[in-house]
Formats: sequence, structure tokens, C-alpha cells
Amino acid sequence: MLTLADLHPLTAYLTQIAHLQSASSVLSWDQETYMPRGGSGARAEVLATVQGLAHERFTAPEMEELLWRWIDVDNGTILDPEADAPARAVLREVLRDYRRAKRLPTPFVSHLERTCALAHEAWLGAREKRDYALFLPHLTAIVTLKREEAAYLGYSETAYDALVDAFEPGMTASRLTPLFAELKTALSALLARIMDSPVRPAPLPAGPYDAQRQLAFGSLLLSAMGYRFDHGRLDQSAHPFTTGFHPTDVRVTTRVSAEDVTSSLFSCLHEGGHGLYDQGLDPAYYGTPLGEAVSLGMHESQSRLWENCVGRSIELWRHFYPLLRQAFPGPLARVSLEEFHAAINTVKPSLIRVEADELTYNFHIIVRYELEQQLIAGQLSPADLPQAWNEAMHGTLGVTPRDDGEGVLQDIHWAHGAFGYFPTYTLGNLYAAQFWQQAQRDLADLPTLIEGGRLDPLVSWLRDRIHRWGRTHSSDALLRRITGEPLNPEHFMTYLEGKFGAIYRLA
Repeated sequence: MLTLADLHPLTAYLTQIAHLQSASSVLSWDQETYMPRGGSGARAEVLATVQGLAHERFTAPEMEELLWRWIDVDNGTILDPEADAPARAVLREVLRDYRRAKRLPTPFVSHLERTCALAHEAWLGAREKRDYALFLPHLTAIVTLKREEAAYLGYSETAYDALVDAFEPGMTASRLTPLFAELKTALSALLARIMDSPVRPAPLPAGPYDAQRQLAFGSLLLSAMGYRFDHGRLDQSAHPFTTGFHPTDVRVTTRVSAEDVTSSLFSCLHEGGHGLYDQGLDPAYYGTPLGEAVSLGMHESQSRLWENCVGRSIELWRHFYPLLRQAFPGPLARVSLEEFHAAINTVKPSLIRVEADELTYNFHIIVRYELEQQLIAGQLSPADLPQAWNEAMHGTLGVTPRDDGEGVLQDIHWAHGAFGYFPTYTLGNLYAAQFWQQAQRDLADLPTLIEGGRLDPLVSWLRDRIHRWGRTHSSDALLRRITGEPLNPEHFMTYLEGKFGAIYRLA
């Protein structure tokens, strides 16, 4: 019987490639946190070289020779029908990655990496000046390259499918579009009921909230969640993100606003969910698919579960709100726990995705999903994107950006070439609600534990059922394995109805 140990020549080769990718990730993390702005050109060249080397090594003849030791060349099946589950999973997933990578020429990969690294700096400058024209040439180049990438990869229905598959394997526009349409209808009906409610939670005081105290409180939350600071760190960036180089080195960032303490709080909870997933992967499988997250949608399920299901619950803040008031006695002195809970769960159409409530957040995703499909299909020119964005936001949420900074320039994803990423946020919400319901069934005293500041049982539950498996199972299979059913958006709607029904006293 073939075991993972028998695949040592392959896993050793993969580990060398993982080292190159980890080095590239360190350079990218530094670019977004501490690198001087003037270093963008040189950093772009370094990233292009490193990513090119990793791709070149992954698609080299040596890789193919290793795979064909255990896989039938003609049909891609594993030669040993009795191979154990870890060995089968590694071979299956490496073959998938190899076939995808083999279709992309190394010079193209290097060129795309270089283009995105330069676009990152252009996006920062354009966002600061709220001037889309500064970013337009870079986005135009990226859209062209992403169309080329889709053509290289191949697809059966739409070019967009080839791109979204990189983030959510097996997902297609033909699955996403009706799912999002159904969800949009249900969310719109609930939003209308909330807007008709006479209940209007008061906003939190606008500070000032000391930056260092915000970071300290964010660290407190992360530690309580189980995020290990001996294997990670917290920094600031223009757009919060998580980067994992290895399960023993996972870094999260947040952004701080002197006027709004919740921006940093929920960024820490969100990125902490990502960080826990990366720290929960088995270090013994580093470099192999078993040491990687199964999909971005599954990764987002972890961040959204912590940010929303846990982070916006009354139970969590019964424990942590007294500590938050001690940290910010001035602004929060007259705000009760109930008022704070209502404020952080206020539903209101708004302009900024990362600051949107749980309900309207999904409209932000659907807008981006529809626009990026049009860009890749050539139905929308990058030059016309701001107008299309503003019209979509007005038509969907009834709000119109005053400038590019609170409009088309608010997200970094397209600067990174991450077309196909946005749908994973809403998929993550749906996965999270389904997992949350199951966790409450399996951990009968979960609300009481959270109220007492005991988050470790939930962390253990997530690690045992999701994190440690890496890519052993597909997202669909993992969801069925844990909850006993396929993706079911009704769980998300039930969760929202319960929470907002209580806050807004809906009939």
C-alpha cells in the first residue's frame, strides 16, 4: 500500500518550492507593512524573479518524472488502488496544481508578478489622492494579463471560471450566479423589513481612540482567540490581511482609525480567524497540499465566523466590553453593553465593504462579482469602471461614492490581480453560518463558554474538523463531512433573521 512516506522524493521536491514561495510571501508582507515607498520598483523585480523560479521549478521535467512514478500519464489515476488517504490526496492535488501551472509560461508568470507588484504601489498612491486615473494604466495592464491567463488555463464556459477556480476549486459562474441571485432576493426582503423598523441603534462616539491602545486591545482579542504570538505578530497596513509563511510564522495586520474603534477591532477578529486557520495547519505537511487551506471560501469562513458569529455576539462582549471601556473610558463611558451590541450590529447601506454590516456586506460582494466578470469578458472597459461602480452601488444599495477613494479604489484585490477572489467572501459567510450552527449543536454550552471568555473549545472544534485536514477534502466534501449536508444558504438567512429580528424587534 502506497503511503505518504513513500512519496518522500516528491514531498522533498515540493518543500524546496514552498521555500521559494515563502520567501516571496515575506517580501510581499514587507511591501505592505515596512518597505519604503521608493523601493517598489526594485521589489517588483525581486518578486518577479522569485515567483518565476518557483513556477519554473514546479513545471520542470523533474516534477513530471516524480508524478509519473505514482500516476498514470494517460488518465491521471493513481497507480496503486490501495494507496492510503493522505497519499491519494497529495497526488490528486499536486497533479491538479501541476496541470494548471504547466499551462502558464514562466515568462508570463514573472511578468504578471512584476505588473501586480508595481500596481500595488500605484494603488496606494491613487487611493491616497482619491484619483483613479493614477491607477488606470496598471489596472488595464492587469485585466489584459488576467484574460491571457484564462486563455492559457482554458475553460468550458467563461474565462472567469478559470480565474475563480484558483481561489475556490471547482466553482463556476454558472453555480455562483443563481446562488447569489437567490441570496440577493432573500437579503433584500430582510433589509426592507429592517429599514421599516422604528428601532435605530445609536452610533458609537467618534473618539478619539488612541492608536496604541487599539493595537493592544486587538492583541488581547487575538490571544483570547488562541492566536499564538510566538508564531505570529500584529502590524498595521493600508488594507488588513494575513500572510502565512509556515504554521509557526503567520502574520496579521489591521488598520487603525482615531474616530472608529470598531474598524481595528473587527479587522483583528477577521484576520485572527485567517491566522488561526494557518497556524492550525499541520507543520509536518508543510510544502504539500495537506499543509494548505482547502480554498479561499473555506479560509473566509473562518475569518467571518470569528468576526461576525462570535465577534458581534452579545456573549463575547459580556466578557470583553468592560475591558474595552477600561481601555477607552472617555468615548465609551456612557455607552451600555446593550447599546454597544446594537451599534456594532447596525444595518445600514454604506459605501465601504470592510465596514459594512453582515447583511449589506454581501451586496458589496455581488457588485464586485458582476463588475469583474464584465471586465474579464471585455464587456466593461477599465476606463469606464468608476462610473459602472457608482451606478451599481446606487442601484444595489442606494448609495453613491463621492470620490474614487470611497468607490472603486477602496479594495486592493484587483491591484494584486486577484480576479475571482471576491465571491469567496460571500461563500465564506455561507460556510461560516453552516459551521456555526453545527458548532452550537456539538458544543451545547458554547454561548456560556464564550460569555466566560472561554474561546478555546471553539478553536479546538475548528482545528479538529477543518484546519488540520488541509486539502485532504474539497470544500464541498468538507462541508458535508462536518454538517451532513451540502452548502445551504438557508442557514445564513436563519442566522441573520435571528440576530436582527431581536435587535430590530421584527415581527
